Amino acid sequence: MYIPPQFVEKDLSILQSTIKELRFGSLITVNGQSILASHIPMLIDDKVGTYGVLEGHIARANPQGAGITKSIHALAIFTGPNAYISPSWYATTREHGKAVPTWNYIAVHAFGALEIIEDKKWLQNHVEKLTDQNEHGRQSAWSISDAPENYIESQLGGILGWRMPIERIEGAWKMIQHHTEGNRRGTIEALSNSDKAGDIAVSEVMKNLEIKRKSNQ
Repeated sequence: MYIPPQFVEKDLSILQSTIKELRFGSLITVNGQSILASHIPMLIDDKVGTYGVLEGHIARANPQGAGITKSIHALAIFTGPNAYISPSWYATTREHGKAVPTWNYIAVHAFGALEIIEDKKWLQNHVEKLTDQNEHGRQSAWSISDAPENYIESQLGGILGWRMPIERIEGAWKMIQHHTEGNRRGTIEALSNSDKAGDIAVSEVMKNLEIKRKSNQ
């Protein structure tokens, strides 16, 4: 993706932890003339390989699975909090009016070759890990063992597993880092007072970047 230098995130631990936190992404492949995408939960094992390994599953009925071979490369996209940014929040707008709207966002792109996995033991282990990750911390956490064994077996028969060793990973943290402190602070204040969850989440990201900026001075 196109990332202006001021918005590039190169810290691998941040990119990997963001995938772990977001958990849900888009898997994109090209099959002949068709571009196929599935929106699915994914896991990352950050202790394997240079950049880690992604894994997930798709329905057997999904046409995307039929076109996946070891030679097919894929793109997994994870998007974090995002928000519209109004120039009315900028100090520079009040000074000279030279400002336009923009959008703040976080995005991580991971690239690699896909491998389809149909082994039932692998599939069950994968689904257990995926479930445990998302049920963690809940008062009444659900486990695969709560469902009848034959039911789980039938459900596993309807999915295809996949894994993707990450060959390249990139991230964009577009949070108006290149603007003046007055513009950044005005934006943080406006977003913090919003009633939209995405706005508040972006304000928190911006606050953390301000803390990081000060620590690097």
